[in-house]
Amino acid sequence: MKKSLIAMGAALACLGTAHAESSVQLMGLMDAYAGSVRMAGDADRTSVVGSGGLTTSWFGFKGTEDLGGGLKAGFLLTSFLRVDTGSPGRFNPDPFFSRDASVSLSGGFGSVALGRGMAPNFLPTILLNPFGDSFTVSPLVLHANMSTVGWPAGNLTTPADTGWSNQITYTTPSFGGLKANLHYQFGEQAGNSGKSNIGLNVMYFGGPLTLMGFYERADISNPVPPNSLMNRKSDWMLGGAYDFCMAKAYLTYGQAKVDATDFTGKTFSLGAEVPVLNKAGAIKAAMARTKATTGPGEATRTTASLGYDHFLSKRTDVYAVGMYDKVTDLSSGTSFVVGIRHRF
Repeated sequence: MKKSLIAMGAALACLGTAHAESSVQLMGLMDAYAGSVRMAGDADRTSVVGSGGLTTSWFGFKGTEDLGGGLKAGFLLTSFLRVDTGSPGRFNPDPFFSRDASVSLSGGFGSVALGRGMAPNFLPTILLNPFGDSFTVSPLVLHANMSTVGWPAGNLTTPADTGWSNQITYTTPSFGGLKANLHYQFGEQAGNSGKSNIGLNVMYFGGPLTLMGFYERADISNPVPPNSLMNRKSDWMLGGAYDFCMAKAYLTYGQAKVDATDFTGKTFSLGAEVPVLNKAGAIKAAMARTKATTGPGEATRTTASLGYDHFLSKRTDVYAVGMYDKVTDLSSGTSFVVGIRHRF
């Protein structure tokens, strides 16, 4: 695999130097942490060295070519990586390029991309909480995507992963800070042409104010097993953030629904980020509360995190986060992690 990656990198580098109007970039992020973890309902505490404390580690390539007349072609080819073991992917069955694998055309009309890329839920979820895309300590991200012993997968609100395969994505131009992404994932199921994933997100960036929302309806699982049909699940969220200079506040509310199982999930989240030390560091706090109902059954999960993130440079930061997790009728859990994150 190493030889293949080296050969791929060499080929892409040659492509980038062959044409002045083209560029190819190697990029990525490595994030590793050490800590003690115990989620709600866990019988025992676990000491770990893990990957992706604040951001899921990844690496890959992106490239663009100027076709003239304002038209550009581009590609994204990026892979998740577990720094603690060196294993590719977020988990063992994850496809190698499960983060991005797409080709696109862009211009004054916006852009159109074909292939695997972000699902509608991803950007609003990570941009409207102070812990971003942390699948380890962000309460909002955990409630949407990560099951535990005390919180089964059926209670999660994200219908079909944070990325969709086999999709067409159209991104509008920006209109005074307002833009949208429209997503359609083909089911690729013979005889089930009506089965697909559809969704959109709308984002507004206006000075200190950020407003976002998304809606998605999913029939197809992602990314494994590929194109497997599931019970139709819908999910939406609205939220916003406001930067008061002295602090930035976050607020979201969303619902998920599965008609076949009579499931509803309602999630409310709050967050705050306070810059310190001339903005070299930031104190982060967040809370999410989800009420999950399936028929007569009902459970509530509350998760809260408090941490500090300090930048040693523009590309490297260190962090420490404590987290509390509680589910109805189960023992509570507390976790603490310290880590380092580096971008390249």
